[in-house]
Amino acid sequence: MATIQYYDVILKPVLTEKSMSGMGEKKYTFLVHPEANKSQVKEAVEKMFAGTKVKRVNTVNCDGKNKRRGMVTGKTAKTKKAIVWLTEDSKDIEIFAGL
Repeated sequence: MATIQYYDVILKPVLTEKSMSGMGEKKYTFLVHPEANKSQVKEAVEKMFAGTKVKRVNTVNCDGKNKRRGMVTGKTAKTKKAIVWLTEDSKDIEIFAGL
């Protein structure tokens, strides 16, 4: 496989009620590239958002959902989520500032 660059790692933020409640504790959730590992996610967050320092990263592999249309069954694409904890002295991530 081709190497994954830091700007390809983070796909989009997850904006759910549960992820929004964690932002007070400097805990942010992102959808990431399915082949990205924890160190790549940490590097991507620190490079894309200036002034942030990552304390730890948890990743979750989410299988695709079963879908059916008539007799034909299939699955949606699998995804990967990353939960990123920032250190106490780091800046907040700006994309979540007005939410």
